[in-house]
Amino acid sequence: MTDMGKWTDRLAEIGVRLPHVVPPVAAYVPAVRSGSHVYVSGQVPVVDGQLPATGKVGAEVSAEDAKQYARTCVLNALAAVDALVGLDSVVRVVKVVGFVASAEGFNGQPPVINGASELIGEIFGEAGQHARSAVGVAELPIGAPVEVEMIVEVA
Repeated sequence: MTDMGKWTDRLAEIGVRLPHVVPPVAAYVPAVRSGSHVYVSGQVPVVDGQLPATGKVGAEVSAEDAKQYARTCVLNALAAVDALVGLDSVVRVVKVVGFVASAEGFNGQPPVINGASELIGEIFGEAGQHARSAVGVAELPIGAPVEVEMIVEVA
């Protein structure tokens, strides 16, 4: 699928379901549309209202687990897009920014955020090729090990 397609059908093909939108924990909204772009607020790997783990990657959280949590962050981000404009209106993923709560000396942020990028590729194919930053930080909200924000172009 290289053009705007039925992304919801693609999710079903790969056996993935979008969660409910994670409610904001502060004074912001999950996603905002401006023109032909949707800007998604940073999403942490909340599942059913809970974080599966807290702490820093390279200490309390393994890099491999954090990579899976980055996938969860993307699903939460896509749920926000879907609630705002409908997932099938996505033309392409433009940018992904991943934040990794990093233990001292941990410098494996890019492979952790590959969890997000690889899932985007599975879902959107060529339309999922995006610019990206993977940033190590000291702390993330509510002790999350990973946070991902996205910008998508929509029809």
